[in-house]
Amino acid sequence: MAVGAELVSYGRELQAAGAAQTGSSFTGVSGADELLATSPEAFLLGVLFTQGIPAERAWAAPWLLLQRLGHLDLERLASESDAVAKAVQQPPMLHRFKNTMPRWVASAARRLLDDYEGDARRVWPDGAHVLEVTERLSAFDGIGRKKAVMAVEILTRHFGVPLKGRECGQVAFDVQVRRVFLRSGLVAHDDRAEIEAAAARICPEAPGTLDLAAWLIGRETCRPRSPLCERCRLGVVCPRRIDLDAAGVGVRRR
Repeated sequence: MAVGAELVSYGRELQAAGAAQTGSSFTGVSGADELLATSPEAFLLGVLFTQGIPAERAWAAPWLLLQRLGHLDLERLASESDAVAKAVQQPPMLHRFKNTMPRWVASAARRLLDDYEGDARRVWPDGAHVLEVTERLSAFDGIGRKKAVMAVEILTRHFGVPLKGRECGQVAFDVQVRRVFLRSGLVAHDDRAEIEAAAARICPEAPGTLDLAAWLIGRETCRPRSPLCERCRLGVVCPRRIDLDAAGVGVRRR
């Protein structure tokens, strides 16, 4: 109960501050952050990139793509596949998925044009239900449920999009979140259903409130190796089961 209460408290602090995905900002680069704030299409592309690379690099990718291409025109992103691939693969590469990411970008652009009149805001209109928006985002190639859940939380927490049904939101089944839930004793198994049930039990009015809080703790202090327990937000209340990792692999014991 103490762990859950502290995690909820941290999550609410982050929400009140309008925190972005890496704390106070997305990238630490003003131009990149401004693009994400002013272009829903750039935000959607950023969601695509948030996989397998540091978060700051992922969220900066739409801005860098804009610089390399000179545009983020959806028609051209959908049809000029060679140019998009070259821009992604140009050193330093925007993503290590150098062949897959350009396809995802083109597919997202085409879906926005065909299904949403070229306006990403139509994916998450004001008043839409959290589950509906999650489903829509999950349908994009390269997003899926985990990224969709994360994106919905960012839309409500940081951008203030008024979505209904926040009690139906969730934490993303991300390696950082999973590690924190395991090591803090909130769950006994590295299982998505168990983690989601724990989040709903701890914060039934908005389980997604815990998402960024757990992710930041996992990234900054509850590290896979040599966790910084004394500096952790949960340090005083956590049972410190640091022999557990998100894949169920023993790391080390204190």
